Amino acid sequence: MRTNEELLASLTPDTVLAGRTALVTGSSAGIGEAVARVLAASGAEVVVSGRDAGRVQGVVDAIVKAGGRAHALTADLGAEPAGIRAFAQRAEDALGGTVDILVNNAGVYPGTLTETVTDDEMQALWATNIRAPHVLVAGLAPRMAERGSGVIVNIGSWMARVGVPYKALYPATKAAVEQLTRAWAAEYGTRGVRVNTVAPGATATRGNAAFADQLAEMTKGTPAGSPVRPIDIAYAVRFLASDEAPFIHGATLDVDGGIAATRLR
Repeated sequence: MRTNEELLASLTPDTVLAGRTALVTGSSAGIGEAVARVLAASGAEVVVSGRDAGRVQGVVDAIVKAGGRAHALTADLGAEPAGIRAFAQRAEDALGGTVDILVNNAGVYPGTLTETVTDDEMQALWATNIRAPHVLVAGLAPRMAERGSGVIVNIGSWMARVGVPYKALYPATKAAVEQLTRAWAAEYGTRGVRVNTVAPGATATRGNAAFADQLAEMTKGTPAGSPVRPIDIAYAVRFLASDEAPFIHGATLDVDGGIAATRLR
């Protein structure tokens, strides 16, 4: 099986999303980077965002080198709502005044056992995983609705519907994201804005390379037999953002190798 890096390096340009603009939060690495590069390869003009300016610019440079269009914006999605609103405005300005596709990817996942979660970790989970997407949708979705078109894709998690003994709060935030997706689909869908979730399974990224053995163990009993690659999530996001998915509203698309739905042993 080809690696995530090999696939990203060999993306073939197409026009699936030509003429559209996209904001991808948390796109300086991992899943977000893959989403930004795949959307750009399909013709979208993309805002790449993250906290580290150097890593953000590196993703932009990779997109531009491949013939795409991208802009770098630094942002802390754990900031207060006013800061998130200002970030949304900067993204709109960078994209010529219009965000056609919003991908709420940025997220944090600290904490293990419930009694070990610190107050700061608890606040960070709430602020980044739930509040930031809510503020961005509140700011951008009404303008999409005014135009009569737009797509919002939220990144969830396979853990949102599975109880595990080592994390409680992070999956709870992702369950909230799934419910927000359903509510936003009902709220904005009749005005031309489609809202859906992509739920990754155990995903191998550079950021969790130290846990490669654990990821392999978690996924060897799944139908796929190996961890999800970030680009697999990106392909699903591109599909939901495209004209090929006009009747998909309020759905959660699991891209998890079967980890949440199947048991082979």
